[in-house]
Amino acid sequence: MTRRYYAPDLPPTGGVFSLGSEEAQHAARVMRLQVGDSITLFDGHGYESEAVIESIDRRRCSVDAEPPVPIDREPTRRIHLGVALPKPDRAKELIERLTELGVMRVTPLICERTQRPPSASLLEKLRRIVMEACKQCGRNHLLDLAAPLEVIDFLDRDEGGRRIVAHPDGSSSSNLSNISFNGHGIVCAMVGPEGGFTDAEVAHAAHAGFEKVGLGKRIYRIETAAAVIAARFAD
Repeated sequence: MTRRYYAPDLPPTGGVFSLGSEEAQHAARVMRLQVGDSITLFDGHGYESEAVIESIDRRRCSVDAEPPVPIDREPTRRIHLGVALPKPDRAKELIERLTELGVMRVTPLICERTQRPPSASLLEKLRRIVMEACKQCGRNHLLDLAAPLEVIDFLDRDEGGRRIVAHPDGSSSSNLSNISFNGHGIVCAMVGPEGGFTDAEVAHAAHAGFEKVGLGKRIYRIETAAAVIAARFAD
């Protein structure tokens, strides 16, 4: 049973403060915590604090927290995925898995074959999924769910590091399983929509320095492809 709570404004020297309303209600109504119970707080920026509940009711929860300390559970590499998000129920599962795998940032891509760009309400729900996944898996850094970008605009952002675009006709020499990547650094990868990237989009990616990479003998759904790529580099 997880007793981790998101507190973005952890006091730097510790002390008594109140959890946000949603976290307070979860502690009281769902977890049924009591005065004197111990919990763990994290701020989403790498810091964690042990705390004890001072007072609690159905709407408020006050805690006495120790000074926060940096606890890093991030992968060696920073992973940025540009992903054409699938339908909402599958997008939620995708973001949950990528958060657990330690992906640094996800940028929703708007592609030529995108049927409907993600709405503001969906993105807000997905950011809530990020926080809940961090609570469950012990991660102290929130995955950054960025604003959606057209493919051409995403390609214009050069962050350095290894750049790959998932494409089913990648040759055996550029299969994901054959890629070596040692040490620290950035991996930026693109995953297209149902039906894949168009030839023009793949050509633009290649011109921008993205290596075309196959993921194996089978064709994966969007969320599977993104998770396979993240797992390959998240060590």
